[in-house]
Amino acid sequence: MMNMMQVMQQAQKMQKKFKETQAELENTEITAQSGNGAVEVILNGQGKFKSIKLKPEAINPENPQAVETDTVEMLEDLLTQALNDATKKANDQMEAKMKSITGGISIPGLF
Repeated sequence: MMNMMQVMQQAQKMQKKFKETQAELENTEITAQSGNGAVEVILNGQGKFKSIKLKPEAINPENPQAVETDTVEMLEDLLTQALNDATKKANDQMEAKMKSITGGISIPGLF
């Protein structure tokens, strides 16, 4: 049977590995596209939204040359802000619900 010191050492190793993996995932980029590359979304490995890129043909497929660069950038910014706000609200709600279940005890990786 493992003694308490061995259990604590094992837990510390697991916690260190967990933190390293979280950092690695945070720095990983996952890119997805739709519309033959007209829309591109980038998330990190934790599923957190990073950015969106739009091509003019995503906005006006009939006449992409008529779409100004400023318009594309404005739409990218608006979509980025909305997605980040929605993600934050969802995370806050999940955290509040989980705290009600755990009685406020923080469980690493749960939220």
